[in-house]
Amino acid sequence: MSVTVHFAAGPAAWREYHDHLPRALADAGVRAEILLTAPDPAAVDYIVFAPGGKIQDFSPYVNCKAVLNLWAGVERIVGNTTLTQPLARMVDPAMTESMVEWVVGHTLRHHLGMDLHILSQDGIWRNEITPPIARERPVAVLGLGALGRAAGEALAALNFPVMGWSRTPKDIPGIDCHSGDAGLAAVLSRAEIVILLVPLTSGTENLMNAERLARLPKGAVILNPGRGPLIDDAALLAALDRGDLGHATLDVFRNEPLPEGHPFWTHPRVTVTPHIAASTRPLTASAVVAENIRRGEAGEPLLYLVDRARGY
Repeated sequence: MSVTVHFAAGPAAWREYHDHLPRALADAGVRAEILLTAPDPAAVDYIVFAPGGKIQDFSPYVNCKAVLNLWAGVERIVGNTTLTQPLARMVDPAMTESMVEWVVGHTLRHHLGMDLHILSQDGIWRNEITPPIARERPVAVLGLGALGRAAGEALAALNFPVMGWSRTPKDIPGIDCHSGDAGLAAVLSRAEIVILLVPLTSGTENLMNAERLARLPKGAVILNPGRGPLIDDAALLAALDRGDLGHATLDVFRNEPLPEGHPFWTHPRVTVTPHIAASTRPLTASAVVAENIRRGEAGEPLLYLVDRARGY
């Protein structure tokens, strides 16, 4: 029996997936007809979706077994009241690898003080500052999902003392795990480098507000490859201007592309990277989509189902 898959992530995405997704479905043993338009929504078995795709109203897709999101974040779809089908987020192993590399690279950059020498090639021999070794630099990872856990484990393998924080208690070998408001306060009071990888929900928007930024040790560094609204931008700029924070390296923003003239572009204590820390890779993401469709047809539990109450 063949299944009908509506690829509703938009034409630009289809140009990236049109070679990989059919092959992944075949490799998974799934016979599928892939539709870019769905004249009969009731005939669709699965929807492959990404924010910006063409579906706003999911209610006509009465026989759809699951909506499979191509993004790790689901904040732009999870609140759609017409979406009653099971929703799966994307956990792409290649995306995880690239996130780990970005986090480790920028953590080491700030830990070792690389900017001092990279940006100061002026003939002055500056050897009066010796960076500490990793085990002397406490690091915090806020968010212990697939991406946060992988980043924390990689940093722990380099001997950084890694503290982790999540909404609910976690137990991860090598990571000092905390949860709840008291746990967040304890983590922030010690962390010299903070990495934001929590999902964006109504409870995490402006997670790093003025009060929580003030808990950090003087000179602490923030890395945000998670979601832009996790940080109160005005509070962050104020803390940087006062010198309370040493630096912020930001990959995500409330408005993208980051508008020309935004103070982040020219602030001496801010590094902007253009949302490149981790992107879904069509080759590996297609395999994840195909496996979930295979599971759906076999009556097995779907991977990475979203908890609507939590929002992720």
